[in-house]
Amino acid sequence: MYAVLMTALGAPEVLQYQAVPDPQITSPTELLIRINSASVNPIDTKLRQRGNFYNQIPAILGCDGAGIVEAVGPAVNKFQVGSEVYFCHGGLGKAQGNYAQFTVIDQDLVAPKPQSLSFAEASAVPLVLITAWESLYDRAKLEGARKVLIHGGAGGVGHIAIQLAKLAGAEVCTTVSSEAKAEFCRSLCPDIHPIFYAQQNFVEAVQAWTGGEGVEMALDTVGGKVFQQTFDAMQIYGDVVSLLAPAADTNWKVARDKNLRISLELMLTPALQERQDLQRRQAQILAESAHLFDTGKLRVQVAHQLPLREAARAHQLLAEGKIHGKIVLLTDS
Repeated sequence: MYAVLMTALGAPEVLQYQAVPDPQITSPTELLIRINSASVNPIDTKLRQRGNFYNQIPAILGCDGAGIVEAVGPAVNKFQVGSEVYFCHGGLGKAQGNYAQFTVIDQDLVAPKPQSLSFAEASAVPLVLITAWESLYDRAKLEGARKVLIHGGAGGVGHIAIQLAKLAGAEVCTTVSSEAKAEFCRSLCPDIHPIFYAQQNFVEAVQAWTGGEGVEMALDTVGGKVFQQTFDAMQIYGDVVSLLAPAADTNWKVARDKNLRISLELMLTPALQERQDLQRRQAQILAESAHLFDTGKLRVQVAHQLPLREAARAHQLLAEGKIHGKIVLLTDS
């Protein structure tokens, strides 16, 4: 098969399109999947620059994929040859990632692809959906008419989080950098309140929107100073969930004074800790969400579709930070 190998650490040019051996089924419950599409996530660019979690190079990146079951192990009972699936698995340096034409995964770690989504759309879903789901529903226990701040609403995680928050009955505001991104967010949630962070102080804008009360929940997709500044935008007893590790010099006084609950979300933890029980739960989230896509309650935005051999270009586009939604790589182009 052909795959994109990370041949060294560095710029996108270290990603090389090469022929490599086909993966083989080695366990009775594994599936051989022909990957139709893989999505590109910020974690991929970080691993390319800093090294993967297992210090294995060359490596195949890519956590997300969607494709068709090509062969099954003798004990597989959930899927059959021809089943269409999507998944978040591999790409961290140990298990093979999905910038490739084939992969092998245990049947418990994949889910049936939503029928209404193309393979390109389905491959864009898993990591961002699981991240947003765990952040809002598992960490913050979001439900009912709460006011929510989502940073970076036009991004991969952000645009899914906006929709999940709305489905839970929340009122949503989001930070964006342009009117085009604000319009995109309005297309997902017509009554969303956009905050143009380059022109506005987002804390002041949140306080004005909430009548000085602050929001009850915030999802930080940015990190750095934004994480600490978000404390000032919160109600007492609010929930702040961050996708980034807090900086060592974070001042926690406001968070302490407001009795905020701080949660950290890293959806890759089950894979990194090799906890297949928790990975199965994440596959269940994908399975449970399929009907939300198929009934039009959720949508995913694919900004760019590129051939697999142009993975380096995909990384460059992601680094520019101007896209609305996700970038995917098509293996048959």
